[in-house]
Amino acid sequence: MRSFDLSPLMRSTVGFDHLSRLLDSTLSSEGANAYPPYNIEKLSEDDYRITMAVAGFAPEELTVTVQEGTLYIAGKGREETGERKFLHKGIAKRAFERRFELADTIRVGDAKFENGLLEIELKRVIPDHKKPRQIEIRSTEEKVKTIEADAA
Repeated sequence: MRSFDLSPLMRSTVGFDHLSRLLDSTLSSEGANAYPPYNIEKLSEDDYRITMAVAGFAPEELTVTVQEGTLYIAGKGREETGERKFLHKGIAKRAFERRFELADTIRVGDAKFENGLLEIELKRVIPDHKKPRQIEIRSTEEKVKTIEADAA
């Protein structure tokens, strides 16, 4: 397992304590489970889409949940009834759970299932209090008031 020293990064940031933990968990699970395959697309500056290949699943066998900044996508196939004999079974329909850590500004939109693909729309929404704003610089010096004389 690789280990990174994030102390130079942490010296210039505030409030990103979870970054080290997030990187460690990502690197430790790298390549551990590639099922089901998925894409993450950036559609525009503020719009994203996760597309997951869930062949063999029906929409009612899938769940999409957002909880505390994490997007959970899970699938649990129904038990097959009847006796089927496979010579080769290449379509995996095993249970899965995928997790995606979301930034505070990402909101989950619609989920759509079509042709064996589950698409989940994501949008970055920046609240007004997080948008850049100009801060007025005040001075401790008193301003000198001038009185203009009437030119009568």
